[in-house]
Amino acid sequence: MKIYIDLLISLNFIYDLLILITVNLTLKRNSPFKRIFLASLFGSLSTLTIFLKINNYFLLIINMILGLIMLIISFSYKNIKYFLTNFAYLYMTSVILAGFLYFLKIQFNNLAYPISLSIAPFILYLYIKEQKNLKKIVNYYKKVIITFKNNKTLELNGFLDTGNKLKDPITNKYIILVNKKSIKGIYNIRSPIYVPINTVNNHSLLPCISIKNIIVDNKVYNNYLLGISNDFKGFDNVNCLLNYHLGEG
Repeated sequence: MKIYIDLLISLNFIYDLLILITVNLTLKRNSPFKRIFLASLFGSLSTLTIFLKINNYFLLIINMILGLIMLIISFSYKNIKYFLTNFAYLYMTSVILAGFLYFLKIQFNNLAYPISLSIAPFILYLYIKEQKNLKKIVNYYKKVIITFKNNKTLELNGFLDTGNKLKDPITNKYIILVNKKSIKGIYNIRSPIYVPINTVNNHSLLPCISIKNIIVDNKVYNNYLLGISNDFKGFDNVNCLLNYHLGEG
């Protein structure tokens, strides 16, 4: 079987370039294109390892070392967490791309390289898009620590609800919602503050209690009331609906 080394090096360069661009966009590294280009050129040299008569394990180690050097060329080294995140996304993106291309090759009877090359950017585009959507959704989930007037604390799983714009017109405090069961045994409601709210079907009064503060993302907020809602049952392990104002902050 004939092996065209120039073709293999070119293909490897293009795939490395696409993968590094994907990592750069997904993690928002903002690395200059010339660094990614140089790293891809260096990575294309890994094609030559197929001619080395060495154990597969050593071959894997060599390729991993080449990958590490590619990352340093592309994104430099800032700290271990930064580097390991780059490393994880590099190989995760590589596996996803290789898996899709292998699937297409099997399904379409040895898909030609030019066709697979034209599909690769589309696959990586979908990957970047889904990663951004996932990050956006995850950012709505927050750990919430509520400190009551009796100095007791309650840790809940919060969700930033852009539809929750509740605010007490008298105290001008924003409202976060929990179910009554969430505070059972922690705080006894004796004299709640009733805040008028508009629902889909009617107008009603929402019982609220004054609290010391809430902590979200290690930030302390004081201008909030705790709304007690029997209609809110929770979802997805979420037991607290945060106010949209937290997102604006």
